[in-house]
Amino acid sequence: MSLTENVLSQLPGDVLGGLRQSDRLLASLREGTASVPMVVKETQEPLGSVDWDVVICGGTLGILLGCALAVKGVRVALMERGILRGREQEWNISRKELQVFLELNLLSDAELEQAIATKYNPARVSFFGGTEVWVSDVLNIGVDPVYLLETLKQRFLASGGKLFENTPFTEAVVHPDGVMVNQFKTRLLIDAMGHLSPITRQARQGEKPDALCLVVGTCAQGFSENDTGDLLLSFAPVQNQCQYFWEAFPARDGRTTYMFTYIDANPQRLSLQALFEDYLRLMSEYQGVELNQLTFKRALFGFFPSYRHPLKTPWSRILPVGDSSGSQSPLSFGGFGAMVRHLQRLTFGVHEALQTDQLSTKALFLLQPYQPSLAVTWLFQRAMSVDLNQEIDPNQINQLLSAVFQQMQQLGEPVLKPFLQDVVQFPALTQTLIKTGLTHPGLVAKVIPQVGLGTLLDWMVHYGNLGIYSILFWLSQILEPWMKNLPSVPKYYWNRLVDTWKYGSGSDYSD
Repeated sequence: MSLTENVLSQLPGDVLGGLRQSDRLLASLREGTASVPMVVKETQEPLGSVDWDVVICGGTLGILLGCALAVKGVRVALMERGILRGREQEWNISRKELQVFLELNLLSDAELEQAIATKYNPARVSFFGGTEVWVSDVLNIGVDPVYLLETLKQRFLASGGKLFENTPFTEAVVHPDGVMVNQFKTRLLIDAMGHLSPITRQARQGEKPDALCLVVGTCAQGFSENDTGDLLLSFAPVQNQCQYFWEAFPARDGRTTYMFTYIDANPQRLSLQALFEDYLRLMSEYQGVELNQLTFKRALFGFFPSYRHPLKTPWSRILPVGDSSGSQSPLSFGGFGAMVRHLQRLTFGVHEALQTDQLSTKALFLLQPYQPSLAVTWLFQRAMSVDLNQEIDPNQINQLLSAVFQQMQQLGEPVLKPFLQDVVQFPALTQTLIKTGLTHPGLVAKVIPQVGLGTLLDWMVHYGNLGIYSILFWLSQILEPWMKNLPSVPKYYWNRLVDTWKYGSGSDYSD
């Protein structure tokens, strides 16, 4: 029996079966054999009256946006294929990011405090053979998903929202004046069903992802007492043509550890089950504890596809959000943190789109636009991965990352902390590039053949756009007094441009 089979057999439910099912989905994505769903159709016949302003498909994260819209008086129906309930494993996030729940009147101060299951400080960033960097107040809050989603569910219902559990999405027919979603008639359909959403898969037409992040992990008891966390850590060189990275967080009922890696979508790459085996094999070295000393509470695994370009759906009145939109950073897992970061922008944007009836393909695309702050991270992701047949120094990635983070640490928290929260800003990035290039020119030179000249040239365009968006957002703030009196429709487009420049330059970040 393998380590993976031995550990997963200790857990309730068919966890091993779930892991193998995830591997089958992963294989079909890599091989391009997954069928393309045809769940969205169009017709020119008018729908007539509608019952809802918005129907949201996918309740786990859709409830965040659904509740925010219901609080603002929007008629919202939320469809969830099962029972809307959070998972047992905490969601880690930074405290400042949780303020949006208060700002949108979704939680009270007391409810927000109760939603916080764990707190810890500080967190470590470390690479094999390099120095350790410690930082405080970054991803140091563990939110209880069960309590959070139940509280939001009750707030949603009290605000007039309607929840339809055990109601899976089956089809949508787009009419000129609305959408028929299953049996629901709505002005706008919001897709929050995640990266395997049938709507998203139809829109992508079998397109393979540009990259994948594979992640496995567990929550277990039996570790030595440790109130610190790891945000990004490696303790070994490249193996299996993968650089393995680790995260660790204190949890209410143990300690959660993850191992993840960035790879392309080549079918010959390792499976999730093989990655889980390596995770368990390396756990003892990572945490200084034998596996037989641990009591495993939960297993965690998944894959997260990333695409270089924002998803452009060909239909009006359909808006993908969260992981469905593919708008998360290629460095992150997406999910809760990415949704929370864009929650206020999406709430105000969708509300304004409904008020001004700007529900065309073009108008809605402005709610999930190109963002240079995300596009530039593709080079970082590429520099943290190795092609299947590429030969590089096994410790090259560790050496580069150690050098970069050492320079960011010297530049201070205003440079370091945003990056660790997936926010890239032009001044901070420029300072880091200059310092790293001057102090470690040999390491930087090795990156070019590793990532490829074409990738580097493409990145320079996005880097330039990052600077341009920073300037445009600064100018928009100067023009704001003149723009706030625009007619409603032009104002919708102006506000979306400002949001694009704000988030596209990382100017949404505040410490």
